Amino acid sequence: MLTGLSSIYAVCGDAAGIAGNLFAFVLFLSPLPTFRRIIRNQSTEQFSGLPYVYALLNCLICFWYGSPFVSPGVILVATVNSIGAFFQSIYLSIFILYAERAIKLRMTGLLLAAFALFAIIVFVSMRMFDVDERQIFVGYLSVVSLISMFASPLFIIELVIKTRSVEFMPFYLSLSTFLMSLSFSLYGMFKYDPFIYVPNGIGTVLGLVQLILYYYFSSSYGEDSEEFLIDSYA
Repeated sequence: MLTGLSSIYAVCGDAAGIAGNLFAFVLFLSPLPTFRRIIRNQSTEQFSGLPYVYALLNCLICFWYGSPFVSPGVILVATVNSIGAFFQSIYLSIFILYAERAIKLRMTGLLLAAFALFAIIVFVSMRMFDVDERQIFVGYLSVVSLISMFASPLFIIELVIKTRSVEFMPFYLSLSTFLMSLSFSLYGMFKYDPFIYVPNGIGTVLGLVQLILYYYFSSSYGEDSEEFLIDSYA
């Protein structure tokens, strides 16, 4: 009986993790309109690349947490964040290519700093902690990083309430965020991993708030804005 329940839990957990990977893929594609505009105009204009540096670092930290060296058994966390790190690296490369010289130098420095910080985290976690301590150390880092990422749309929520318009809160982006967070929250529960289900549970609540606001204010919502700023995506 216990073996059967364990098998069901394993299947449900893997299904939730795969669903989370699929919904996250949609999120990773969401900045494409912005970068099409950057490439078309051959300029970064007033867009900011900082959110992408932070997103890259977040993906790297969460990838390390999900790797077999830190947390065996949650490989789907590693897969989704490796894909995320790849996309963020591509976006940053395009941003740096078309940025003005001063911004190009600053963004290159920040990109190198992100990789350097990740290298330090890997080195410290491998050399200074045993297996259990390593998971706790990297787990707390990933929780802080994820909660900060999920909390970043709060200023958009404030803007929606203040303007009574959802123009800068695209529906499918909010829906994908909610579904991804919900999927990984369930994945963490099935894996009995609070470092996964706690931050994603918070992300689920914030995503639900965005969907409720969208429904409430949708009557005053016109056409989707042609492009939304990188700051809004972050």
